Amino acid sequence: MATAPPPVTGAPHPRMAAEDRRRQLIETAIDLFSQKGFAGTTTREIAAAAGVNEAIIFRHFATKQDLYKAILDYQCNASGKNEWMQELDTAMDANDDEGLIRTVITHMIAFHRENPRFQRLMLHAALEGHEIAIIHHNQVKLPVGAKLIEYIERRQAAGAIRPGNPNAVLFALAGMPQFYALQKYIYQASDFPLTDEQVVDSFVRILLDGLRNSTTGEPKL
Repeated sequence: MATAPPPVTGAPHPRMAAEDRRRQLIETAIDLFSQKGFAGTTTREIAAAAGVNEAIIFRHFATKQDLYKAILDYQCNASGKNEWMQELDTAMDANDDEGLIRTVITHMIAFHRENPRFQRLMLHAALEGHEIAIIHHNQVKLPVGAKLIEYIERRQAAGAIRPGNPNAVLFALAGMPQFYALQKYIYQASDFPLTDEQVVDSFVRILLDGLRNSTTGEPKL
């Protein structure tokens, strides 16, 4: 006589919903890519870290390259890009130079602080010469930069800020928070005597004082 199977003592673990699984794989991939780069990370390692079979990855992403590229869209959505772009548009529409500068600097520092893994991933991509670095530049940095250049040119034409190369102004605006955030949140420098808020206030004042037009005969930018 056949032995009856043992009684089921608990419900089987439910499968993770497709969108949740996709998110888990992307998060796991960000961890590993940020540590080892694209070339140094295998899909087998990603699967093991996520606790799934490697085949699961290819149900969601046709190739490792597709998984890598999916990180860009995921990160842009997670970082609230639309919200801060709306803040930027509001400042531009109001010709609010201080508000615009503060928005850019605050966002850049906050993004590094809240997303150090993604910043390390992008540094790896740039060092490896991977196209994702160019894609990120073309899809995110260039459009924002173009908006800022247009605003700078408009404000220069109105005489609100002193004349000079708009690209140089943009590099100063983006370069100051970029360097600070890299030092503090990527290189983990611990000798900063100022809080992020104090740094933002200082950078805003430095840039405003340098950009405001005057009749004192000071040299142009």
